[in-house]
Amino acid sequence: MTDMTPAEVARRALPLVDLTNLDDACTTADIDALCARAVTPHGSVAAVCIWPRHVVQAASLLAGSGVNVATVVNFPQGGDDTLAVVAGTKAAIADGADEIDLVMPYRAFVAGRRGFAEEQIRRVRVACGEALLKVILETGEIGDPLLIHAASNVAIAAGADFIKTSTGKVKVNATLEAAEIMLTVIEELRREGGREIGFKPAGGVRTLDDAAAYLTLVDRLLGANWVSATHFRFGASGLLDALLAALDGRDDTAGQGY
Repeated sequence: MTDMTPAEVARRALPLVDLTNLDDACTTADIDALCARAVTPHGSVAAVCIWPRHVVQAASLLAGSGVNVATVVNFPQGGDDTLAVVAGTKAAIADGADEIDLVMPYRAFVAGRRGFAEEQIRRVRVACGEALLKVILETGEIGDPLLIHAASNVAIAAGADFIKTSTGKVKVNATLEAAEIMLTVIEELRREGGREIGFKPAGGVRTLDDAAAYLTLVDRLLGANWVSATHFRFGASGLLDALLAALDGRDDTAGQGY
């Protein structure tokens, strides 16, 4: 699959991780633990991704660490109440969020209401101000490759800084097939002289093999120098353990293809 060693994969992947806890029952103690894990002896992750109710706590804990605080709006359903989504975005920014992960109203999009989906993203983009906007397409629910391609273009045109595969809350989440479609859209835009757009696979990215597969795909389509936290994130809760095991030289990679 890759010429990278486990340690090389781990060194590349660690600073790309959005360390995530979007469990319904997430507590303040869970957020304390998550934020403590975000800064490791081998370096920091890119961000923590948490529910809006925990943003103030995480922003306080991570102040000065270099780790961003990301939160979700319209999550995970991708509903149609744009006013509520905009209000939630503004509240999250006021609480200290650096990044917003918005679920595109994908059901409306699939039903042919593309203008509605685009307008919601545009309005959230304005509400974000200087904060980073990642738009979740929910590719496993969209399904059709042509619609995934179209959804990527709609999200980018409406102001997304990143396009993200999935919420992690549906049956089919991140896949390499969906990733290739989305990364191809990003490369098409780059070839045309457009702005740089980031990519985030999320849901089911747990092992070194998983990380290596996405890094190899990105290297092939966009070049090895493209990968950085500015352009690429892994949305994951369990991946960090595998990365730290590889960096510590622990034999936790058995069964992962290495």
